[in-house]
Amino acid sequence: MTKKKRQKMFISVLPGEQVEVVIAEEGKVNEYYVEMVHQAKTKGNIYKGYIHNIDNGLQAAFINYGAERNGFLQIDEVHPEYYVNDVTTKKGQRFPLMQKVLKPGQEVLVQVVKEPTGKKGAFLTSYLSLPGRSFVYTVGRSQIGVSRKIENEKERARLKAALEGFETTEGVGLIARTAAVGQSKAALERDYKYLNRLWTDIRSNAQKVKAPAIVYKELGLAARAVRDYLTLDITEIWVDDKETYEQVHQFVKLAFPRKNNLVRLHEDSDLSLLERFNLTKQVQEIYSREASMPSGGRLVFDATEALTAVDINSGKIGGEKNFQKMALKTNVEAAREIARQLRLRDIGGQVVIDFIEMKNPKDCREVEKVMRAEMKNDRARTDVSRISSFGLMELVRQRLGSSAIAISTEPCPCCKGTGIRRNMEWQALQALKDIHRDLRKPGGEEVEFDCEEELAIYLLNNKRGILADLEKRYNKSIHIDIEYEYDE
Repeated sequence: MTKKKRQKMFISVLPGEQVEVVIAEEGKVNEYYVEMVHQAKTKGNIYKGYIHNIDNGLQAAFINYGAERNGFLQIDEVHPEYYVNDVTTKKGQRFPLMQKVLKPGQEVLVQVVKEPTGKKGAFLTSYLSLPGRSFVYTVGRSQIGVSRKIENEKERARLKAALEGFETTEGVGLIARTAAVGQSKAALERDYKYLNRLWTDIRSNAQKVKAPAIVYKELGLAARAVRDYLTLDITEIWVDDKETYEQVHQFVKLAFPRKNNLVRLHEDSDLSLLERFNLTKQVQEIYSREASMPSGGRLVFDATEALTAVDINSGKIGGEKNFQKMALKTNVEAAREIARQLRLRDIGGQVVIDFIEMKNPKDCREVEKVMRAEMKNDRARTDVSRISSFGLMELVRQRLGSSAIAISTEPCPCCKGTGIRRNMEWQALQALKDIHRDLRKPGGEEVEFDCEEELAIYLLNNKRGILADLEKRYNKSIHIDIEYEYDE
């Protein structure tokens, strides 16, 4: 049996502005999460809202829950308790027509499932869930279950028996999380009672407020990280903020009462927390279009509206004379690194990977096996396909939140997000068109043209002869002025 590697969690806080969480395994960053206060997450929040309007074609309601844009609630996410009329569904029809069971102005309790993106509002559900340390407490679905990531059948049976022993109220369900593995019955019951009290408080609060209003706010990143990501594999938690350290320390005392030295405070004023543990460079590489592999090869990530494409460049791998052996070795290495990069960058949706061509079907099955094994370490739900005859593998990954890249980048003002810009020759020709147009206007003895410094230098160095000819033809002088940006 392989020995598990030591993991450490690092929580870096810029008070009032930003929280970063890094999970590293023997010095190598495996997971990275960042949250900016001004871009506060709404996923997991519960709101009391009202139906603004119903779209019959989409069979969805748009909910005003207090955000800038109305949220989107599909008919399959509406709990029957909100139906205002009893409607019998036709044969083969799973849900009634929304316009017959709901009405505009009706109040509903909803939870954000997906953050608003671009011009789209948040995706909402009326089936609420409250994540705890060991369980997810579901409201509206009374199922008792165990996470599929818990594979030990004996432990699955133990947890299911423990869950069924709790006196749950009608309409409430429990799903055991991976953190429940090894927890005593008393610890499990403690977590259940906490979630039960929390739901009672939310329900009571919802009855007092007027829609639209928030009734439950999900924990911040630091607290969520400890609740959701702290496992027995993590041997140390480092925090660089005193207040956050106290909060994390109190939580860990409840979760792991015997581990007194698990949480440690970073107080070095000369080095930041991530610098001290040589993690800064690895975190910065997340924002790069390319990722390097140990053998010298490179992975190239290109995101589009519909999917993310990953290309593998083999580089130079020494000592491999046989191309097929080289291709297999590179592809196996790439599969491991791609799985890691998908977690780090939190790439969601459809991903297409262009592996180096392998003619031996056995080699293709080997790469698929490695990819599936590596994706099992991902907290997100994933589905991996086989490698096609064109050397392409498709996989689908659930996006866990807003990725570090998404919340910290914006389209380039020069290329408008395309990743390319017009070359200087093209820009110079457009500038000459504008100058020519102004020279043809009647009156005046000179023409001024304002542009950026790079273009001005190019015009004066490469188009000076044309400028001189234009001045001579129209008997006017041309002045190229550089636009300077001044900070206010």
